[in-house]
Amino acid sequence: MNKEETKIGFIGTGVMGKSMALHLIKAGYTVLVYSRTKEKAAQLISQGASWIHSPKELAKQANIVITMVGYPDDVKSIYLGEEGLIENANPHTYLIDMTTSTPTLAKEIAERAKQKEIYAIDAPVSGGDIGAKSGKLSIMVGGEDTAYRAILPILQYMGENIVYQGVAGAGQHTKMANQIAIASNMIGVCEAIIYAEKAGLNSENVLKSITSGAAGSWSLSNLVPRMISGDFSPGFYIKHFIKDMTIALDEAEKMGMETPGLRLAREMYEKLAAEGEGESGTQALYKYWER
Repeated sequence: MNKEETKIGFIGTGVMGKSMALHLIKAGYTVLVYSRTKEKAAQLISQGASWIHSPKELAKQANIVITMVGYPDDVKSIYLGEEGLIENANPHTYLIDMTTSTPTLAKEIAERAKQKEIYAIDAPVSGGDIGAKSGKLSIMVGGEDTAYRAILPILQYMGENIVYQGVAGAGQHTKMANQIAIASNMIGVCEAIIYAEKAGLNSENVLKSITSGAAGSWSLSNLVPRMISGDFSPGFYIKHFIKDMTIALDEAEKMGMETPGLRLAREMYEKLAAEGEGESGTQALYKYWER
């Protein structure tokens, strides 16, 4: 895809989206941005992005549109509404939803897009703010293989581990597997560090020992240092993790699958959210033991 002829629209410039869009600007692409709050796009505009006042206008101007928003309802309105992307994008536009959303919605978007000769890809990510800033996100892709291969060079500016998972919705199903693995792991990570502290150990020294062994995980290496330092700012919001876990629980129920670890993790996070921690990062699960 010729860089000079490519106009990338980016919708959603929050904690992760802002960094992802910035990689594309630095790569030399023309980037058009829209966010419900223009102030959130200020840094991108200062770096050369053009502000577009609505998804409808952005769809008319861009030949690739990337979305990174909060909830499935946001995705649905941006893609399927009368003022949305599918109704207003030109034929042969590539639409890439990198939000964690539902597999069912991803399939619906792909089917509606195909009717308009538009290519729709579901490509949720993992790696949080750290992965977004470094351009090393894991990207899980669902959709038509030919569309995936066409937009792969774009994805490579935002992620390192990019895997094509299959038909529309497969990316979202893979992200659910990812979130299920993280959910129970976060409980174990927090219990381990709280245990170390109650045993009178130096938690930083404990971390040095256990991160390189069989207990090692991304959460242990990247989020426990934040817990220890009292940094609970969001790399990934608790409120969004609860949304993801709810999607995963719904999908598992449809398949007749029990998920006791996932159910427990959501219950713990919901208690924290009820106490005002919804805007905190997922590492604030550490606070559960302070209750």
